[in-house]
Amino acid sequence: MYVYYNPSPIEANVGDCTIRALTKALDSDWENVYIDLCIYGLRMCDMPSANIVWGAYLRDKGFIRRMIPDDYIDRYTVEDFCKDNPNGIFVLGLSSHVVCVVDGIIYDTWDSSGEIPLYYWTREEKSE
Repeated sequence: MYVYYNPSPIEANVGDCTIRALTKALDSDWENVYIDLCIYGLRMCDMPSANIVWGAYLRDKGFIRRMIPDDYIDRYTVEDFCKDNPNGIFVLGLSSHVVCVVDGIIYDTWDSSGEIPLYYWTREEKSE
């Protein structure tokens, strides 16, 4: 299932998909995520939207990265991922897009359910 989501203060829908996805995953606002990623990018000498930059940011926020199995790489869609993961918060890396899935629902400015995820970030529950 897809739900329109655009936290951009100017309602931009191109070029800021990473920021949009992270605002949803972290329950934060667009400005704070943007500033945080710019700082990370500056420290790492890379662009805020670079995979390595936002990946480091999520890692520092308690997320871990998981790969989509190679067996699925050509036929496993975001929609399939949602069906297989009905609970939890996930940030999916696609070939040229980043999207957030929460409890099996895609949050974005467009429906990317037919796209192919390459990897994802999530928080794992800690057992006590």
